[in-house]
Amino acid sequence: MSYAGLPRATFQFLRDLRDHNNRDWFESRRAEYKAQWLAAGLDLIAALGPHCEAMSPRLLAVPKLNQSLRRIHRDTRFSVDKGPYQPWLHVILSTGPAFNKVPGMHLVLTAGGLGYGAGQYGLEPAALDRMRQRICDPKDRARLMQALEAAEAVQSTLDPPELVRIPKGYAAAPDWDHLLRRKSLIVRTQTNLPPPDWLFTPAAPDKLAAITRAHLGVMDWLLG
Repeated sequence: MSYAGLPRATFQFLRDLRDHNNRDWFESRRAEYKAQWLAAGLDLIAALGPHCEAMSPRLLAVPKLNQSLRRIHRDTRFSVDKGPYQPWLHVILSTGPAFNKVPGMHLVLTAGGLGYGAGQYGLEPAALDRMRQRICDPKDRARLMQALEAAEAVQSTLDPPELVRIPKGYAAAPDWDHLLRRKSLIVRTQTNLPPPDWLFTPAAPDKLAAITRAHLGVMDWLLG
């Protein structure tokens, strides 16, 4: 498909939504939402599709809401922040059909710029135990470290570990014990990157695909 690039107006819409996160404002800008957020996101995902098909592991780029494009509406029932909308555009390129529940690549456009990362949140106890056992295996750990280095080359780094101490039953050297003190494995840009000029050109899918490929090792390791 022919892709012209992300509309520059998408970032203006995100800035305005951040500053006016209420239903009255949103309803009065519904046409802008459809053009500058919804259509812009779906078109970008469709343009990324052929690249994702050729990757290993193969990633799913499904241009539909609640699949590769996360909904703009927030569930505010249990949140102190009652703003009804997510002031960002969140794309998931997934390793499987259970979007956001399996390893995947995340591309996030915010008022402040571009962010991205890969991994998997909220590992179940059995999966978490298996991950820690693999980290303790020297060969498996070496594969993971290599994957983390590739992601770091495009400015994606590990979040801080959630635990202060190594879980009981495990032992580690000081240079990698932080890997065992995690409940998830996520690498991402820790700050928003200014929107690069290429994002607004036909080169955007190629550039984003190159960034995604730098994260494939992390996703592949998690699938292992």
